[in-house]
Amino acid sequence: MRRRTKARECALKILYAIDITKNKAEDCIDIFWKNHDTVNAEIRNFADYLTRGVYKNKELVDKVITKYATNWQIKRMAAIDRNIIRIATFELLFVEEIPPKVSINEAIEIAKKYGDKDSSKFVNGVLDKINKQESKS
Repeated sequence: MRRRTKARECALKILYAIDITKNKAEDCIDIFWKNHDTVNAEIRNFADYLTRGVYKNKELVDKVITKYATNWQIKRMAAIDRNIIRIATFELLFVEEIPPKVSINEAIEIAKKYGDKDSSKFVNGVLDKINKQESKS
């Protein structure tokens, strides 16, 4: 598995923990890395960057997602789908060195792995709309 893919999966797990437990972000980050102390530093750094970026910009990211997730309230989305979309939306809006296609494709693959049977289609649909209207490119 590629390093950035692994980092995105780690970020997803941390954001999911924050979402579900309602604990402080730093507490969830610390607990996650204590339980995954063998992870490569490059993976950890990128995962932390994504996690903190999504968390810091959560209000804006969620606002953008809500705008393009037609007929869906963010709080009613499956927690996995919501956090996969948050990571990719953060990348689309703020991370210029990652091409939009890469962010979207990675999100779709992660949704196939961690979501339900319809997650990848849902994630793709929302991110495609966001990319066409809001992306930094």
